[in-house]
Amino acid sequence: MRAEAGSPTYRVMAERANQGASTLSQAAAGERMPTLPAVLGYVRACGGDEAEWEGRWREAAAEAAAQPRTEDEEAAPPYRGLARFEPGDADLFFGRSELADRLLDLTRSLRFTAVFGPSGSGKSSLLRAGLIPRLRNLGPAGPRPVAVRVLTPGEHPLGTHAERLRPADGDGDTWLIVDQFEELYTLCADAAERNEFIDQLLSATGPGTRLRVVIAVRADFLGRCAEHPGLTAALQDTTLLAGPMGQDELREAIVKPAQTAGTIVERILTQRILDEVEDEPGALPLMSHALLETWRRRKGRALTLEAYQAAGGLNGAIARTAEDVHSQLPQSQADLVRRIMLRLITPGEGTPDTRRPAPRAELDFGDPDGTAKVLERLARARLLTLEQDTVDLAHEALIAAWPRLQAWINEARDRLRLHRQLTEAARTWDALDRDPGALYRGTRLTAAEETFLHTDVESDLTALEREFLVFSTTARRREEEAADRTTRRLRQFTVTLSVLLVLALTAGLIAWQQYRVSEQQRHQALTAQRMAVSRQLAAESDGLIGTNPDLASLLAVQAYRTSPTKEAIASLYAAAALPLQHRLTVNTDGVTSVAFSPDGHTLATGESDTTAWTLDNKVRLWDTATDKLRSTLNGPIDGVASVAFSPDGHTLAATGGADDVGAVWLWDTATGKLRTTINGHTDTVVSVAFSPDGHTLASSGDDGSVLLWDVATGKLRTTLNRHSDILTWYTKSVAFSPDGRLLASGGDDTKVRLWDVATGKLSATLNGHTDAVESVAFSPDGHTLASGGADHTVRLWNLATGGLLTTLNGPTDTVNTVAFSPDGRALAGGGADERVRLWDVTLSDPLAAMRKINQAVHRSLTQSERSAYLADQLETA
Repeated sequence: MRAEAGSPTYRVMAERANQGASTLSQAAAGERMPTLPAVLGYVRACGGDEAEWEGRWREAAAEAAAQPRTEDEEAAPPYRGLARFEPGDADLFFGRSELADRLLDLTRSLRFTAVFGPSGSGKSSLLRAGLIPRLRNLGPAGPRPVAVRVLTPGEHPLGTHAERLRPADGDGDTWLIVDQFEELYTLCADAAERNEFIDQLLSATGPGTRLRVVIAVRADFLGRCAEHPGLTAALQDTTLLAGPMGQDELREAIVKPAQTAGTIVERILTQRILDEVEDEPGALPLMSHALLETWRRRKGRALTLEAYQAAGGLNGAIARTAEDVHSQLPQSQADLVRRIMLRLITPGEGTPDTRRPAPRAELDFGDPDGTAKVLERLARARLLTLEQDTVDLAHEALIAAWPRLQAWINEARDRLRLHRQLTEAARTWDALDRDPGALYRGTRLTAAEETFLHTDVESDLTALEREFLVFSTTARRREEEAADRTTRRLRQFTVTLSVLLVLALTAGLIAWQQYRVSEQQRHQALTAQRMAVSRQLAAESDGLIGTNPDLASLLAVQAYRTSPTKEAIASLYAAAALPLQHRLTVNTDGVTSVAFSPDGHTLATGESDTTAWTLDNKVRLWDTATDKLRSTLNGPIDGVASVAFSPDGHTLAATGGADDVGAVWLWDTATGKLRTTINGHTDTVVSVAFSPDGHTLASSGDDGSVLLWDVATGKLRTTLNRHSDILTWYTKSVAFSPDGRLLASGGDDTKVRLWDVATGKLSATLNGHTDAVESVAFSPDGHTLASGGADHTVRLWNLATGGLLTTLNGPTDTVNTVAFSPDGRALAGGGADERVRLWDVTLSDPLAAMRKINQAVHRSLTQSERSAYLADQLETA
C-alpha cells in the first residue's frame, strides 16, 4: 500500500497520520504491535480504505485473543538476540560498564576516538547503549552535548551525510558517532569520496571546532585504515580496544537481563555458557541469540539448560532459527530467501565476508507480495532489520553461523563480485538519465552476459539491472551493424574507384588526388573555424562565470555544441560546478514553505523540527540583498505548513501543525509582532491565499472547509462550503482569480470547485481528475484555470464554459504545484517524480510544438538526414 502511494518517507507519513514516525516504521517492520489508531493513521497517510483495514485489525485482534497463552507470554524479552542494543536498551546492557566508562573519559578528553574490535565484540552496542546514555546523563562537569548524531557511511558517505558533518548550533559540542566505519572500504567504491569523508572527520581535531568524532571499526580493517596518512596519525593515541569479556562481565550479561524481567538463569546453564563462550571469538551475538531462544522456551520463570539445548546452544541457535524459517516457507519463497540474503552480502577479498545494507527497491524479483512476506518472516525471527526503506542483516555473525547461507555465498562468490559491480553500474546509468556512455562495453559486457543473461541466475537480477544489460547488448549490436555498413560502403567505393582508375589512368588519378586535397583543405578550414569559435565562446564563458553565471553557462553549452574542444569541455565543467548563489542556513529539521514579499526584498521561510534535542518551529524573515536574518517570528506553532505575503507586503500569514490545529497566524512584517490568531478550522490548515486587494484571506484545511477572513479584523467573513459531503474530504489548495471575484479550491474528492467570493455560493464544479486535486492556479487573464492532481495529470479548464480544454500528460507521479508565467503563455508543473515541466498552453494541437521546433532543423537537412533525424526522434519518444 505504501509503495502504491509513491513510497512517502515515514516523516511525511507521520505528519499526515498525526502519529510518530517511529511508531509507524516499527509497526510496519513487526517490531511492535500497532494500535488501531496507528493502523488507521498509516492507512490514511497512504490513501487507503480505513474501513477495510479497521476490519482487518479487529479480525486479527479477535484471533489473537482466542489463542491460549501464559500470563507473561506478552512480556518483552530481556535479550536482544542478533540485534544491537539501542540507547533505549541501556537498562538491559550489562557487562561493559568499565569499558563504557573508559570510552566516555576518552571521548571527553579527545576530539577523535576510535573503537576497534573483532566482529561480534559488541562495538555497536557499546556506542549506542553504553556511550550515548552516559553522554545524556552528564552533569555540570560534562558539559552535556548539544547534539549526538549516529550514522553509518554507506555507499556514498559524503552525498548522504554532508549536512550531518557540521556541528549543530549551540554552546556545546556535537558528538558524531560513525558506526561500522569499515563500510568505507566494503561499500564505498569511490576512493576520492572516501578520502574526503575521512578528511572532514579528522578536521574535528583542529582548534576551535565544536565537533567530537567517535568511530567503530572492525579489527581486520586496521590495515585499510593505515592507507590514509592523516587517519594513521590520528589513531596513534586515540584507540580503545574492545576485547573479550571477562568471566564476571559475561556472568553479568547472562544473569542480570533475566533478573530485570523477573526470571532466573539456572547456575548449571550459566556455567555451561561461560565454558562455551570463553574460547569463542566474537561470540557475544551468538550468546545473545541463544539466550533469546532459551528465554522463549523457558519453563515458568526459569531459563533451564534443557531449554538452552533445545534452542541449539551457542553455535546452533542461529542456524536452527534460520533453518526453521527456511523450512516452513513454500519453495518459491524459500528461493526468495536465497536471493534476498545474497543481496545483503559483500564477498570479502582477503577479509571475511561483510553485510551490505540494500534498499527495498533492489529486492524486486517480480513477486512483491512474496518478497514482503519473506522479509516479514525474517525480520520477525530477528535475522534481518527493516529500517524505513533499507534492509540489512541483523548481525554479521549470521554469515558464519548459518551453514546454508555460507554454502550459498561460496557457491556464488565470483558471481556476487560481478553482481555488486553490475548493481552499481546500473544505478549510475539510471542516475545519469540512462546516458549511453555509461553502458557496459567490451570484456565487462561479455563477462556479465555469460554470467547472467545466458544462465539460470538471470532471475536474480532486478528489472533495472536487466534493462541495463539489454540496453548494453543492444548498443553493441547497433555499433557492430554500423561498423559493418561502413565496411561494405568502403569496399564498394574501392571497387568503383578501381574501375575509374583503369579507365581514366593518369588523368583520373590526378583529378581524384586534387579533389581529395581540396576536400581535406575545406574540411580542415571548417573544422579550424568551428574550433576557433568554440574557443572564443569558452573564453567569454570563463570571463563571465564570476559575474553572470547564467550567461556563462549558456555560452559554455554553445561552445561545446559548436566543437568539443578542450577549452569548451573545461568551461562546461566549470559552469556545471557553479555553487549556489545564496544559502540561507537555519537550525531546523526542514523548510516546509517559502514566499517572497511583493517587492522582492524579503524572503519568508516556514520551518518544522521535531527532533529529540530541539523544538524549532518558526517563521523567519530574510533580507534578500544581504542574506541576513532580519527577524524570527515566534508563535504557538508546532510545524509550519504554509506562508504567504499580502499584496502590499505588510502582513504575513502562516499555518501550523498538530499542536495548534485549525489556526492561522498573521504578523506585521515591519515590527515582527503577532497581529492576530485566527481560529475556526477543526483540523490542520494546509493552504492560505490573499485576495488581490489584500482585504480577504482564504484558508483551507484537512477538515475539508474553505473559510474567508477579514484581514483587518481577523473575523470570519464567509464559510464557502456548506455541504456535509464536502466536509468529509481534505481541501488542499485555494487560489483567487486575478479580479478577486472567484476562488478555486481542490481536494481529495477529485473535484475543482469555483466559489463566488461576494455571495459565498458555489458557482461551478469541474469534474475530470480521477484522484486528489493537489494544486490550482488562475491564468493572468482570468480566462483559464489549471489544476494538478495525484492522477499524474495537469488539466486546463475554460472558465467561461466550465468545460475541459485539454489534459497535459507527462508527469509520472503526483503533481503537487502548478503556476502560469506572467504572460500566460507557459504553464509550469512539478511534483513527486522530481521533474519540473513547462507547457506552451497557447497551442491547441499537442503535436504543433514538436513540428514548430523541428521545422527550422528540417530546412537545412537532406532527405536521408531528415529520415535519420525522425528515426532518432521516434526512438527518443
